[in-house]
Amino acid sequence: MIRRLGVLGWPVAHSLSPAIQNAALAAVGLGDRWRYQLLPVPPEVFDETVRALPALGFRGVNVTIPHKASALALATDASPRATAIGAANTLLFQGDGRVLADNTDAPGLIEALAQRLDIVGCSALVLGAGGTARAAVWALRDAGAGEVYIWNRTPERAAELATAFGAHTVAAADAGAAADTDVLINCTSVGLDGADRLEALGLSADQLRHYRVVVDFVYRNGGTPLTTAAGSVGVPTIGGLELLVDQGTIAFELFTGVPAPIEAMRLAVGLEAPTV
Repeated sequence: MIRRLGVLGWPVAHSLSPAIQNAALAAVGLGDRWRYQLLPVPPEVFDETVRALPALGFRGVNVTIPHKASALALATDASPRATAIGAANTLLFQGDGRVLADNTDAPGLIEALAQRLDIVGCSALVLGAGGTARAAVWALRDAGAGEVYIWNRTPERAAELATAFGAHTVAAADAGAAADTDVLINCTSVGLDGADRLEALGLSADQLRHYRVVVDFVYRNGGTPLTTAAGSVGVPTIGGLELLVDQGTIAFELFTGVPAPIEAMRLAVGLEAPTV
C-alpha cells in the first residue's frame, strides 16, 4: 500500500511542497512507496476531510493558509511549540487514531535567520497576525530576540497576538516608520497574487534599505514585490522558497523518520545546494 502525504490549503495549487517532498522521497529510496500530493480543502470541510485521510493511506499532512489554527484545534495531541504558538502546520496520523500536531514554521524561520545575523537581542517587525505570524513572533521570542513589533490590517488581531507573546503593535500608518528594527518579516498573503504591489504592505522600497534582513514567507517565480524591492536597495533577503525547504526538512523527518536530503530538496525548487 502506498503511504500518502500531502499539503492542505485553500488555495493550494501554487504550493511547491509536492515537488520538494517527492524529490526527497526519491532521494532516500522511498519514492516507490510514498507519495506527496496537493489537497485543496475549503475551510467548511477541513475537519471532516482530515479525519478521513488516515483511512485513505495518509501518514501525515502539512497545513497552510487558512487552516493552521483549525489544525491545532483538531489534533488530539500537540507539541509544546505548536501549543505555545496556537497554530500547527504539520499533522501526523497515528495507528491508534490519535492526530499529533506540530509547527515547523518556527524552527524553519530561525534556521534561516541564524545564517544571516545573531538573533539574540535583535528587533523585528512582523507583518500579519495569522498562523504564520504567530509562529514567527513566538520563534523570535523563543530564540532571544529583543523588541518585536506587529502590524496587521485588523488592529485588534495584532493587539491579541502582541499580548499573547509580549510584543508591541504598530499602526498601519507607522508600519514603514518602524525601519529602525533589524528584521522585517512578511507573514501576510501579499505577493501571492501576481497583481499585488509593495504598497499593499504600507511600505516603499526606500523604507526597506534600513533593515539588516527582509524575510517573506510568500514565494513566486521571479520573487515577490517585497523581496524584489529589498534586493533593489541592497538588503539581504530570505524568500519563501528557502523557508519552505527549511520547514519542509523538519516535516519530512517527522513523517518518515529518515534524515532529510536537504540538497535534493533545495535543487527541486531551483535553490543552490547548501554550502558546507
